[in-house]
Amino acid sequence: MGKANILIVEDEEDIQQLVSYNLIKAGFHVVCADTGEEGLQKLQAGGIDCILLDLMLPGIDGLEVCRAIKKNEDSKSIPVLILTAKGEEDHVVSGLDCGADDYVTKPFSPKVLIARVKTLLRRRAEQAVDSSAKKKEKIIIRGLEIHLGRHEVKLNGEPLQLTMSEFGILVLLAGKPGWVYTRQQIIDAVRGYDFLVTPRAIDVQIFGLRKKMGDEGTNIETVRGVGYRFKV
Repeated sequence: MGKANILIVEDEEDIQQLVSYNLIKAGFHVVCADTGEEGLQKLQAGGIDCILLDLMLPGIDGLEVCRAIKKNEDSKSIPVLILTAKGEEDHVVSGLDCGADDYVTKPFSPKVLIARVKTLLRRRAEQAVDSSAKKKEKIIIRGLEIHLGRHEVKLNGEPLQLTMSEFGILVLLAGKPGWVYTRQQIIDAVRGYDFLVTPRAIDVQIFGLRKKMGDEGTNIETVRGVGYRFKV
């Protein structure tokens, strides 16, 4: 399974190394930043799945960083876990008020930290089978009609018989036309973060979905080196 990308924003080198070591050991890919400014720059580069954020940072502090993350449309859905010193309850409350999703206090158990990260990633994956799509009873794009509650798909008035995975992929892509999803994002959204599927297996699902859609299958576009999107 592809590795989730975790951004660590922490200025204390020993803590940054400890957290990095345990996350890598648990199977994650790690990106590190020493300041809030650097953390926001690395976040803008894209591909981040979860953020571990120290509140006491030089320059822009963690609270400002958290606010910036949650105000940005492109990053607000990325879970933020704040790191704070023991006894700093006011900082914890402030962090949660700024939109942080969870927190751990220093010193912390690496096992607890990893469990918290996995929980946040799982929660994000569950929400990612598009919250905007879920608010609608139907997704209608040209001749494609997807009824979410009935788990039905019609193309040009004819029913399509899709597997559970094919249906989930179609809902994800068609729910946000033009939005590019990586193979790993599709796995996490459709099957859940802990489901052991290789990213290449998604290619097989896409191939089958396109075949069932006939000529309309070209609406599912391959974005070379990135993933897939539904044509606007």
